[in-house]
Amino acid sequence: MLERRVHYRRQNHYRTKSNGYKIVKTPGGKLTIHYLKRSAGKTVAGIPKLRSPALSRLTVTKRTVSRAYGGKLTHAEVRDKIVRAFLIEEVKQMKRLMQQKDKSSKKSKKNKSKGKKK
Repeated sequence: MLERRVHYRRQNHYRTKSNGYKIVKTPGGKLTIHYLKRSAGKTVAGIPKLRSPALSRLTVTKRTVSRAYGGKLTHAEVRDKIVRAFLIEEVKQMKRLMQQKDKSSKKSKKNKSKGKKK
């Protein structure tokens, strides 16, 4: 069994929400850490900038925004997620249509070849 223990490479050695990482195997066979970035690059509109003790004392309605991914993602990131999901579904629909066209064209070719006499 492969040993899964790794060392944190930065000064914060605790498993907090902001100190996330992914275990990666190097070409030399070692296991190392790749740190993960935070999702929101900008501040989320509608949420006050406070330190965690003060933020925890706020009411839930002041800590979140009333939309999908309320206090986590900005409005632009939510819009990008929706557009990406829509485009992925569109691609799936087009693939299904193309497969149906291919099947129907193959069937028509087979029917034409069976009808011909030598």
